[in-house]
Amino acid sequence: MSDKYTTLNPELYAYLLAQRSERDPVLERIARHNETLGTMAMAQIAPDQGAFLTVLARAIGAREAIEVGTFTGYSALCIARGLPADGRLLCCDIDPVHTATARGFWNEAGLGDRIELRVGPALDTLRALPATERFDFGFIDADKTAYHDYYEEVLARLRPNGLILFDNVLYQWSGQITREDATDENTVALRALNASLARDPRVEVVMLAVGDGLTIARKRREQE
Repeated sequence: MSDKYTTLNPELYAYLLAQRSERDPVLERIARHNETLGTMAMAQIAPDQGAFLTVLARAIGAREAIEVGTFTGYSALCIARGLPADGRLLCCDIDPVHTATARGFWNEAGLGDRIELRVGPALDTLRALPATERFDFGFIDADKTAYHDYYEEVLARLRPNGLILFDNVLYQWSGQITREDATDENTVALRALNASLARDPRVEVVMLAVGDGLTIARKRREQE
């Protein structure tokens, strides 16, 4: 079968974004704020990724979600919008400054009571959680070298058929993950994670070319 994919250019990507059904003014304000942060703005997920998080969380009926890596709150707001009114999102991040900004945006959006933020090393937060299958949906977008550790902790607390999403799995829009001369620690860690996920019998995995790569892992039921 011939390769079947679309190479995006700026015009086509703008068209793609224009087809979203929802427009969230608070998300737009977060994006404008992030533009003032210089290169840090790259830590925000892409708008199509955000819309995808909302639709996916809503589609699986997620009620309990967890995010590792929050920054200024864009992805958290997208996930929270996909939860029901009594749903809850737990956000884990080490930065008290950017997450304080996030809190303001969440409150502005009327979703502050749906999101719990725990500031501190994410692994400490995760390991302190009860070891019970609680979460329906997880999103990991933090320090790349710790992705595998985050995955193990979240997976242990994810219900069967729940989803974990990983951002940046192609590592940068240039597709750095496949470059033989790319040997920095982030690229090496992501290569190892991607290979490990593909072989992990506990999950069913697909990688999508959304943003700079997005992997979805579904936790299998025991009888599968």
